[in-house]
Amino acid sequence: MAILGLQGVRGGTGVTSITAALAWALQLLGETVLAIDASPDNMLRFFFNTDIHHQDGWARALLDGRDWRDAGLRYTQHIDLLPFGQLSAGERENVDQLQPTLGAMTEAVLQLQGQYRWLLLDLPAGYSPLTRELLTLCDRSLVVVHPDANSHIRLHQQPFPANSDILINDLRVGSQLQEDLYQLWLESQPRILPVTIHRDEAMAECLAAKQPLGEYRQDSLAAEEVLTLANWCLIHYSGGRPARSASARCCWLRRWGNGCARAMTTIGSTGPPGSRRRLAVCGRRWSGR
Repeated sequence: MAILGLQGVRGGTGVTSITAALAWALQLLGETVLAIDASPDNMLRFFFNTDIHHQDGWARALLDGRDWRDAGLRYTQHIDLLPFGQLSAGERENVDQLQPTLGAMTEAVLQLQGQYRWLLLDLPAGYSPLTRELLTLCDRSLVVVHPDANSHIRLHQQPFPANSDILINDLRVGSQLQEDLYQLWLESQPRILPVTIHRDEAMAECLAAKQPLGEYRQDSLAAEEVLTLANWCLIHYSGGRPARSASARCCWLRRWGNGCARAMTTIGSTGPPGSRRRLAVCGRRWSGR
């Protein structure tokens, strides 16, 4: 079992897309995954066919004085999701002041150890108090960069966790600048992963389809590269702590829903890209849009 944090060297490097894609790739390899959105942007849920009007999440629950476990959602038999939840405008402006309440999530992550083979944390760029605390819980972390001058400068002036590696995303074939930076980083950055994700239109399209990359276009170049990344993580990151059985996880999910699975369960097989799928939430059926 491993806790893996994913964080961009800056905003806009594709961390949320990669988190969703990696969760899908790991479950293809038979792993159980809980994807936790730790960003106030609350975007991760859209890759798992969640309706825009669904505003609940672990942070929203804590701020409202409710049990954070009630915010858990199920996507497939092997993937569960814990959204951040929607904040008000005032809460967004003063999010660091919410740390005394939101800091309870660090204890929650510790409670979830052993329930899944992987906990994937979608972390915002920067080092807010909550982000710093969650990073200390991670067995490893991936710093996602674009091969551009902005990321190059930040790699030399920003501190990174000692247990972090660097993942290059959105590498464009034919860009001389990106190729030069890529070769320079291979020689100067010992923590660069041997896996690189190239620019692929499917990465942008999958959010519009509200699906993880590998579910939307499993034959795309980026999906194959993320699957390679998942295999690499299995070899280098998976710890020795065993995860609980599927029945134990089901019991945990039932506790989330106070006696029923307050979780999303996919009904039927995956349709063509962009199709709407029926979801069941505590016995109620609704459509992801």
